[in-house]
Amino acid sequence: MASTQQRFMRRGITKVLFLKTIAAATNVPTRAELSPGSDLTKSAVDLSRQVSDVEGWSLENSPIETPDLGSRFSTSIPGEDKAASSSLTFYEDLAAETVETLLSKDVVGYVVILRKGDIPQSKSMDIFPVRVGSRAPSYSTGTEPAKFKVSFAITDVPTLDAAIPAAAAG
Repeated sequence: MASTQQRFMRRGITKVLFLKTIAAATNVPTRAELSPGSDLTKSAVDLSRQVSDVEGWSLENSPIETPDLGSRFSTSIPGEDKAASSSLTFYEDLAAETVETLLSKDVVGYVVILRKGDIPQSKSMDIFPVRVGSRAPSYSTGTEPAKFKVSFAITDVPTLDAAIPAAAAG
């Protein structure tokens, strides 16, 4: 018996957060660490409403060829894992530089992606330890909003498919 798959569009569901720090060695944030606050240096910043485009944020494997004399077919084995080139493109704000200040060159932190939204216990949270490599405006003479692109270096093994912490009891 086939179950019904509930498909969805990422826009309006997926959340992209930036955290300066995560206390746990596992790089999985607590509910308190995921909660936005007024101090951008200590709390999560929800960037979802400013993001216009997402690139990368995945792991890739570079297979190693293992040919042998016994066959004309060239086999392979899994090789090293590496992170894809990753970036976020943001809308520019005419009145403030909040995101530009938060994500200036060489800033370190964590990009946290809640793929299915903030659903406690869902194993759909990916955490990427990052360092900002560059931030550059996108210039255009066309009729489109002003944007800038932030490129990130993934500095350590990302934590994929982590469970989203339960909401605080209240």
